[in-house]
Parts: sequence; C-alpha cells; structure tokens
Amino acid sequence: MTETSTATTASIPVAPGALPLLGHALPLLRDPLAFISSLAGYPRMVRVRLGLTSAVLICDPTLTRQIFVNDRTFDKGGPIYDRIREVIGDGLSTCPYPLHRRQRRLCQPSFHPRRLQGYAAVFGRASDATAGSWHDGQVLDVTREMMTLTTQATMETMFSGSLPAETLRRALADTNTVVSAFFRRMMTPALLRRLPTPGKRRYDRARARLFATITEIVAARRADPTDHADLLSALVAAVDVESLDHEQRLSDSELADQALTFFLGGMETTAITLAWALHLVATHPEVQRGLQAETDTVLAGALPGPEHLPRLDLAARVVTETLRLYPPAWMMTRTVAREAELDGVRLRRGDILVLSPYLIHRRPDLYADPDRFDPDRWLGTSPDRAGYVPFGAGARKCIGDQFALTEAILALTAVAARWELSPVGEEPFRPKVETSLSSRGLRLRLRRRRTETPGTGAPPVAASQPVPVPPALGSGPGACPVAH
Repeated sequence: MTETSTATTASIPVAPGALPLLGHALPLLRDPLAFISSLAGYPRMVRVRLGLTSAVLICDPTLTRQIFVNDRTFDKGGPIYDRIREVIGDGLSTCPYPLHRRQRRLCQPSFHPRRLQGYAAVFGRASDATAGSWHDGQVLDVTREMMTLTTQATMETMFSGSLPAETLRRALADTNTVVSAFFRRMMTPALLRRLPTPGKRRYDRARARLFATITEIVAARRADPTDHADLLSALVAAVDVESLDHEQRLSDSELADQALTFFLGGMETTAITLAWALHLVATHPEVQRGLQAETDTVLAGALPGPEHLPRLDLAARVVTETLRLYPPAWMMTRTVAREAELDGVRLRRGDILVLSPYLIHRRPDLYADPDRFDPDRWLGTSPDRAGYVPFGAGARKCIGDQFALTEAILALTAVAARWELSPVGEEPFRPKVETSLSSRGLRLRLRRRRTETPGTGAPPVAASQPVPVPPALGSGPGACPVAH
C-alpha cells in the first residue's frame, strides 16, 4: 500500500435501490442481469450490498484482470465460493491460494494436449450419437439434450464409461437438486439458510449422497491399478515432485473433491454454452447457412474429430461469440486476503470483490454493438486478455477451457451436419439467471437437412449409426457451480 493512498471503500459510490437489511438482494434475485447492466455507467467500481455486508463490483476490464492475475492478494472467496465449497470442498476451482499451485500441478496432466486428442474423439462420437437420435420435425428440449450429450462425454472421458447406469442416474439427480439451490442460498442471509425447511433438507441429503457416490468411485479406482486412459486415472497417477513426500499425490479426499469438480464442470457449463450457441445459430439464418457449408466441406461425411478442429473456423468463432454474450460464470467473487490497494482505494483484509464477465463482455467501449451476435467480429483477431474473460485469467484460469471449447466446437459441427434449427414461437428467449446463465426451457424445431456431399453429387454419408444414449436426466433449474 502506498503512503499517498487515502481513499477507502467508503468513498466508492453505492448502487441505487438498496433496502434496509436486504440490500440489493431483491433486484439480484428478480432480474440480476438487468441490475448488473444498470451499473455499466460506473467506470471503475461501485458498491453493492448483500444483506448487511457490502461488496465492491469491479466494472473496469483492466482492474478485473489485475484481480484475476494477483490471486495471492485477491483469493477465491465470497458468497459464491462459500456455497460451492459446501458441495465440492477445496477442489481446484474453489481452494484458497495456499493450496492451489500444488493442486494445479497435480491436475494439469489430465488436460495435457495428448489426452485432449483422445477426449476430442470421444466428443465427436457422443455428439454424433446424440444428433443421430433425433427425428425430423422434433421440437427439441435443447438444454436437456445437450446435458445428455455432455453427460455421455464426461462419463467416458472421466470414468471410461464404466459407471453403472443407476450410479450415474443417482449422481445426476442429486446434482440437479444441489445446483438448483446455489444462487438462492447465496443471496439468502446466513440465519435464514440454517432453517430446516423442506428445501434445505433435500439439499443436505443430495449433497451428502453426491459426495458419497464420488467417494465410492474414487475408492474403486484406487483399488484398480489399471490405466484406463481417462481423466480419473490421470488424477490417481499424478505425482508432484515439487511437494513434500507425503503431498506428492492427491489424497482420497482430494481426489473426491477434484473428481466432483470436473464431473460437475464437464457436464453443466458446456451443455449451457452449447444450448446458447444453437439458439443463436437458429435465430441467425445467415450464420446457420455458413456453419452448414463449413461443416459439409470440412467433414465431407466423416465423424467430427480432432483432425477437423483446425479447419472449423466459423464453428470456433460461433462458440467464442456465444461465450462473450452468455458467459456461464456470469458473476464471480474474490476475497481480499491481505490489506491492498486497487486503483487508489485501500482495501481491507476480508473485503469482498465482485467480478462480472457479463458486464465486461457487453461494454460498448470494448465491443461495437455489444448486444449483437456477430461471429465475424473475431475474424483475424484473438480475444483481448482483459476484455474477454469467460474462463477467468491468470493462474486460476479454468484448467478445462480447451476441454470445453473442443467439445462445444465438435458438438456444434455434429448438429449442423444433420439438422436445420428454427425457433419455436416468436417470443425472445431469455436466460434463467442463477449461478450460471441457464438455458433451461429453451426449445428449437428440427428439420432434417437435404444436402449433397461436396464433390460427389450423392447424399451425405451418415456419420455413424446412432448408438444408445443415456436418457436425459434433466438439467435442473440450476447450473454449473464451478465458477472460475
């Protein structure tokens, strides 16, 4: 802290509309995106009250990146992470700074580019199987189907597809119960959260069962020395030579936390991103036609796979633009770990900071016509490190970002290869805002494409015969609790 800094958080303006005792909880619960968007006029920071406490919302992209990068000072914490830790403990996405570097080193081999090649092949097969199970004229429950796809892919990449159907069904049902409660619990004062309401009891039971399920899976894999070439095998085998002898491997409890973190993150976040991408493509016919043309040229009737990724330029730009408009982790929190200065303001240990990729991504000074879906804004350019943060930044940037992007690009391509999508009804579809920007309730109509394979004059070759896909178990009203 410099000697010339005299401003404190009390000097930061308070957002309008705060109520006694509740603060801004009501507008955040009623229409959180409208509330966050209403604060875009504050150039640097604004204070938001959460119950009797207050937090500082960071509106500036440079300050946001500064907080992301300096994670020793601005640590994972605040109301979002307090609720998430109730379920996944101190996994990689939630652990405090002193635990993070070791965990990151131990988890990194699971996402090595060589392993991602194998994961991409799984994504291609799962995407083709899901798209091949639909029928002409079907009205698709998009989020439910994308959950089916990402569940199948996550199950195979994490557990080699070896989970019994009943175990998977129970885990997903409990996941739905847990994640649907996150946002409301985050906004509810602590005393009210402790009341033994029916919803609270359902939440506690589901949380306990989910942890028990993952613990059983980890114990079984510990007893089996075989390398199944999946993510869990990589976690079990990981060794960190920089740690003390007794810390060079993940303990059973740490393995359970990491497995639960990646299990939840691998399903829900990518499913939501895919659902929004399909919605945007369906409501922008010119983009859909371009995507279909790219798909026909690049795939030429083959299964989508890792070898196609370098040429799927438009699909990649569609996913990039989707994540700009609808970042799943639309709001994140950080805790000030030690007294610090930010933009000339003294921050005390324990102060809460709020970061919003949704707010940053729609700033008109960063993006022309920021509310417009325009994949071509990414032609010949890469996202700015400060102005585009769907996965966070710095050492705490989501370790699974390439995993998620690869799955989303290949899945979008698999759908475009078979189907033309159109909206159902004329009402615009709006996010169901909870911990993530949920696409729950989104429906699109399918029409089978009647095209020719380029250069052959023949109908497109079926990528594969549809294989059995686990029934969709519902995405629930919540969203991925793995905020980055």
